[in-house]
Amino acid sequence: MIASSMSNEERSPRRHPAAWVPTLYFAEGLPFYAVNYMALYFYQNMGVKNAVTTLVISLLAFPWTLKPIWSPMLEMYKTKKFFVVLTQMVGGLSLVLIALSLNMPGYFRYSIAIFAVLGFCSATHDIAADGIYIAALTTKEQAAYIGWQGGFYNLARIFSTGGLLWLIGVLGEKFALAHVAAPLVRAWMVIFGAVGLVLVALSLYHARMLPTGGEERKSESVRQMAATFWDVVVSFFKKKNIYLLLIFIFLYRAGEGQVIKVGPLFLRAARSTGGLGLSFQEVGAIYGVFGSAAFILGSVLGGYFIAHVSLKRALPWLILVLNLPMIAYWYLSVALPVNPVLVTTAMSIEMFGYGFGFVGVILLMMQEIAPGKYQTAHYAFANSLMNLGVILPGAASGWIQTRLGYTHFFIWVIIAALPALVLSHFIPIRGGAQAPPPQIADAQA
Repeated sequence: MIASSMSNEERSPRRHPAAWVPTLYFAEGLPFYAVNYMALYFYQNMGVKNAVTTLVISLLAFPWTLKPIWSPMLEMYKTKKFFVVLTQMVGGLSLVLIALSLNMPGYFRYSIAIFAVLGFCSATHDIAADGIYIAALTTKEQAAYIGWQGGFYNLARIFSTGGLLWLIGVLGEKFALAHVAAPLVRAWMVIFGAVGLVLVALSLYHARMLPTGGEERKSESVRQMAATFWDVVVSFFKKKNIYLLLIFIFLYRAGEGQVIKVGPLFLRAARSTGGLGLSFQEVGAIYGVFGSAAFILGSVLGGYFIAHVSLKRALPWLILVLNLPMIAYWYLSVALPVNPVLVTTAMSIEMFGYGFGFVGVILLMMQEIAPGKYQTAHYAFANSLMNLGVILPGAASGWIQTRLGYTHFFIWVIIAALPALVLSHFIPIRGGAQAPPPQIADAQA
């Protein structure tokens, strides 16, 4: 048994989802994209080879895959809100430490170690944040806000690889004109430190605004903790059609998992090596303005599309829209255009497709796998497998690209999406019918 206690928060007015869903998922995305994107650009900027960079960054992403190991613990102690606020604060301070480490002779090993801590905090944050979302919102609200959830989560990607990347280029030039030593390194220090402070500020905001995500819990003995952990695992694999659903989730992002690692490197790579040779400012402007608008539009429309036609009917279309726009990368690798309008248009199409298709797998996990007694832990199990379906292809993506070249690589990633498309026709969808009635008390701030 797990001892539980109600908090005084339960008697407070229910916070409107608009007051916390956007900021919660923006805060969830910041550390994820710091590890998986900003670090990718940083190490490339420092001269690390593509094969090494993609391998290291993929290994750093393993905490998101290992979430099932500790996700049941979040069902046994404190509230989900407690873990969200704690990991946002620790994650923000970790980014500040990364900034301070970049000026040291052994920056590589120090930054890698702190990025690993940041990844653990971020993965734990994901478990608790998704638990709050599932517990605090009704099934109808989950569908209505899934676009905003995905949009603001990935807005952190646009913010990190768009606006901040542009700012790094600007700061690097200013520091160079001021004859500051290692100007780009200094610019990265400023940016990592600033993102860390933003995350700390969000933790203070969420300490006041977030729903609790459930009752406060405390396990009374190690035996009870072990029994609960075992019950969480066993009940997960007893869910109907669970193995078919897990295979589908693993394959859903097989093509995208490779593009998100190689695509950014392609934009920055020298034209002599088959890349576009864009500057930080150019990449930042493309992602930060047009890419941002296209992604958010795609995410919101994807959520409403699912709500309109049902998840079952939407899945094949979501997979197609997610993967076919990768043809834009293929076109860029063949044409190598210098016209910024063509590059921006192609990337905006790709970002729209990414936003539109991404929401499908998230809602599938929330409504077909998560519902039940241990919804937070079970969602984390499925989410971890989804991340593994990104990490493993991503780890090999640099090796594949160096052998195929950019042009053939972008054809290959579209082919890699076909198994999920075929399997989507056989996925049983119950539309979240097994979900328990919403616990309004759990959703109060």
